[in-house]
Parts: sequence; structure tokens; C-alpha cells
Amino acid sequence: MGTINILITGANGQLGHEMRNMLEGDPRFHAVYTDVAGDDIITLDILDENAIDQMVADNAIDVIVNCAAYTAVDAAEDNELNATLLNGTAVGFLARTAKRHGARMVHISTDYVFNGQGCIPYTEDMPTDPQSVYGRTKLDGEQLLLETLGDDAVILRTAWLYSPYGKNFVKTMLALGKEKPALKVVFDQVGSPTCARDLAGAILTVITADEWHPGIYHYSNEGVISWYDFAIAIHRLAGITTCDVQPCHSDEFPAKAHRPAYSVLDKTKFKTTFGVTVPYWLDSLEGTVNQLEKLNTKR
Repeated sequence: MGTINILITGANGQLGHEMRNMLEGDPRFHAVYTDVAGDDIITLDILDENAIDQMVADNAIDVIVNCAAYTAVDAAEDNELNATLLNGTAVGFLARTAKRHGARMVHISTDYVFNGQGCIPYTEDMPTDPQSVYGRTKLDGEQLLLETLGDDAVILRTAWLYSPYGKNFVKTMLALGKEKPALKVVFDQVGSPTCARDLAGAILTVITADEWHPGIYHYSNEGVISWYDFAIAIHRLAGITTCDVQPCHSDEFPAKAHRPAYSVLDKTKFKTTFGVTVPYWLDSLEGTVNQLEKLNTKR
């Protein structure tokens, strides 16, 4: 296998950052990172199909990894057009460009395509029923991709993503735990956290497999917890003992967008297809908390 030319969209986001870290110095890949300008990031408007086409052609792209998305779940309720454009329309543009140039595409989706009312882990073939603008627009993107690119497309649905970069639950809990004497965190929403570093590794597993295995897959870390359990673990790993974290119901924190009560994704298909094991959530969380503590110490 020769060098694989990869186009990463959303390279300034949580997953995009981890993709950059993982691909750096790896001779198997030549990666082009796009997002808003900054560092080694090239500006690419993924709502400009001509610009995408030029980028793919100029760099002889083999695989597009779409990490870009409108992920502000509550804001999407008031900005449906923007969410539709980024989560749906742009995915269609990327897919059509990939098809014209004979490229493949890996796209990141979400547990929000389900209604969150289940009680057993969601498999890839279970009926979708999004309950929010974010979920509906992400499902639109999935459907556009599959209709356009077919067997050259892989969709990875994930949930509860966190990393040392950007805004996420882990960083918020660390900050609030050091600032506040007490916190309430919901215990009636359960799921499986996903370390962005592990998800980046899963993407590379897809791309470097001996065969291309198209379709929809689920990927998160192993294990099932509530947000309350997650917060307790974050504080314990960080040695935060001055904040009293108490469980509460979701209705104590009303939000514009519906939050799934149950977000557990079944990863059997991914593990079986690619012959891999998936890290346990607590092990991956410990690595990220340690990394964040080291970064904070250097400042």
C-alpha cells in the first residue's frame, strides 16, 4: 500500500486535533488539514462545492474524513438552517466530490439519530427517530452520504465525545470542580463516553484495513454510566475533593433540545468486522485527565 492522501475537515475540533496528533510523522499518510485558518490548517468552506473539488483534485485525495459538524445541540434549535447546512448539505457536497474523484469517505455521526428511549444498546440497524434539530440534521447527512457515495462510505456514530481540546464535559467538570463547593449532575441520562483519541484510532483502523468495509458502525468506549457517575470519576482521577457532586433529574436543568435518556451504542459490528478491542471508558478517561493536568501544570 502506497501513501494514503487524506483530507481532514474540522481539523480544529476535538476529533480533528486527535487525528492530527495521530497522523503526525506517520509515513503511511499524507494529510491535508482544513477548517478555519490557524497553525497548519488550510481554510476550506465545506459549503463551497467548487472549493472542495479543487482541494481534492490538487491533493489527489484518497479518503475524506469529515470531522466537521454543527454540534451546538441547544443552539441548533434556534439555528436550524445553519445546522442543516453544516450537518446535511455540506456532507452531500463532500460525498459528491468524493464520487467524482473516486475517493472514499469516513463520516462521523451521533447517537442523537435515535430517540434515546431504549433500554438495550442501539445496533446499527435499529430504527432511527431523532428528537432534536441536531439529531435530524445529522441523520440527513448520513442519508445524503449513503445515497451519493454508497459502498465508498463509512459512517461512525459516536457519543459523549471528550478530549483535551475544545469544550467538553470532562474539561467543564474539572474547571467547575476546582471553582465551586457543590455541583448537581444528572443521573437519569446514561451512555458511554468516547475518548476522541480512541475514535481517531478507530478511523485509522477503518482506513488501513486490508479490505474496505462500507456501511454504518457504532463506536464509543466500553461500559455504561450516567453523567453523574462520569463527573464523580473525573473528580476522583483529578484528586478534586473540595466539590460535593450530587445527582439530580434532567428536569432540574431544562434545555431547548431533547437529550437522550439512553445513549448506549452496541459496538459488536465494529469489533467483529475489524478484529479490534475497544478501551474501557475509565482507562481512557484517566489518560485524558492526566494529560490535561500536565498541560495545566505547564501554563
